[in-house]
Amino acid sequence: MSSLDAVSIAILLGAVLVMAGILSSLLALRFGAPLLLAFLVIGMLAGDSGPGHIEFQDVRTTYLVGSVALALILFDGGLRTRFQSIRAVLAPSMVLATVGVLLTAFITAPVAKYALDLNWTEALLVGAVIASTDAAAVFLLVHAQGLRLRPRVGATLEAESGSNDPFAVFLTLTLVELISVGHGSFDHALVELAREAILGAVFGVVGGRCVVIALNKVALPQGLHAPFVATAALVIFGAAQISHASGFLAVYLAGIIIGNRPTRAHNTVVTFLDAATWLAQIVMFVLLGLLVSPQRLVDSVVPAVAVALVLMFVARPLAVFACLAPFRFNWREKVFIAWTGLRGAVAIFLASIPMLVGLSKAYLYFDVAFVVVIISLIAQGWTLGTAARRLHVALPRTDRGPRRVELDLPGQLEQQLVGYSIRSKSLFYRRGLIPSWSKPTLVIRNQQILSPAEAEPIAPGDYLYLLAPPEKAESLDRFFVDMPPSSAPDPHLLGDFMVSGEHTLEELTAIYGIKVEEGEAKLTLADYFDVHLDNAPKEGATLALDTIVLVARSISGGRVNVVGLRLPEEEEVAPVLTRSEQLKRKLADVWASVAGV
Repeated sequence: MSSLDAVSIAILLGAVLVMAGILSSLLALRFGAPLLLAFLVIGMLAGDSGPGHIEFQDVRTTYLVGSVALALILFDGGLRTRFQSIRAVLAPSMVLATVGVLLTAFITAPVAKYALDLNWTEALLVGAVIASTDAAAVFLLVHAQGLRLRPRVGATLEAESGSNDPFAVFLTLTLVELISVGHGSFDHALVELAREAILGAVFGVVGGRCVVIALNKVALPQGLHAPFVATAALVIFGAAQISHASGFLAVYLAGIIIGNRPTRAHNTVVTFLDAATWLAQIVMFVLLGLLVSPQRLVDSVVPAVAVALVLMFVARPLAVFACLAPFRFNWREKVFIAWTGLRGAVAIFLASIPMLVGLSKAYLYFDVAFVVVIISLIAQGWTLGTAARRLHVALPRTDRGPRRVELDLPGQLEQQLVGYSIRSKSLFYRRGLIPSWSKPTLVIRNQQILSPAEAEPIAPGDYLYLLAPPEKAESLDRFFVDMPPSSAPDPHLLGDFMVSGEHTLEELTAIYGIKVEEGEAKLTLADYFDVHLDNAPKEGATLALDTIVLVARSISGGRVNVVGLRLPEEEEVAPVLTRSEQLKRKLADVWASVAGV
């Protein structure tokens, strides 16, 4: 009976620790502390040196839990990655994920050698352990601080942090093998890296496509789609690892494949994996905290701090600037990407590998990684939002997205039901605008289900459900948040063939003699972009309007406020010039009335 009681006590204590970790997020958010740091502290307090007095030295279990957690985190990251968003930054991201990790490790190694009294191979192992950025840490802190990064910067960080872990794992395992065996060759290491990367890519692509086929062809009971996908991700990871391929690369690629294909229960899968990765991350950090010994940290804390400072202020910036030199990033973007190289669970997880194989200085690697993670989360995590705003890589966030309800429709994959609560200041309520690719289907009011015709006029507090393609559901958000206050157009953009986004198509018709669809004459140019673009407008976005082309020249609050007009080319030169001069004069009159000049 005593053994059964011990199991029950372990279950109770484990559940209490996880619950404490979850509740600590409220405190961390309230005071701005990085959440991951709170989980580590809870594990330390529960350990044998803290008030919890729990003796935990099971490195094998920690490695097992860490492998599962990291695989799920990478799979979830791939699942949320839109290939269109990272395609343009794929080259710089891959350079950062490979050459960047190697440069960071090499630049950090000399400091580790002399500060920690190691040989060169051991010093390089320290550099490899702490060289990669942590995807969970980066995006958890970005989202927690409500940052909306410039698309190129955000996509680069997303792709780099999601894909650099496999290379860091390979580099660490290679150096651990070299230290434990005592010999090895550079050529052999390169061959192994290429083989693991190629096989990992094959496992990821093939496994991802198999999961997509299974999701869409097999009639699973409701509620089992999400557990099936999570289990399939671990199957892909395990199969790749057994085949001596990169399992971490495989699950990341599998996530990208699944996330960018139409599948059943997509939103249920994403929600389930979000909770699963959150729980796995909490358990992982609590276990890593339990392994830490504060007494042991005292002996290595000073050299570990030196390694951390060199990593943050020298190694990472030099690696980022060197890797991004061939690409068109300005210095502000490079500085922010360098500062956002947060270290998290991956570094401590990699540091547990030498402990698992029993290297002589294994605990030193672990302690150094732990100190580096703590300093990174405190220094970089707390200043992430300030750095983004000071370096002008953060876009203004007018409002947090509305609470969106998404419901899959059995029997087809092209459409789903997307629901919103109607707000009095929303674009939909004020202007009655919705994209052309969405269709209002039903309205819920006072516990009653009505058709859109029966519910007219739709009032604030109603719930509107629309049919929309799953990949475009997020683009509906901007129609159901509070409209930002209108701002004056940028005076530097005002000139010939420019017009305010608040002018209507009817006014443009009077000037140009163009034809517009019936019922659209009263739309403003900004409304026209909102209705006909698939996604939120960006500078340079174009739309055809009869014989002319509208070009978004300036964006404010997520809407177009200055529109450029690209005129058609006539066959005869003289009429074009004459007409252009007339149009210029009319536009000048319009701008005079708008700008008050």
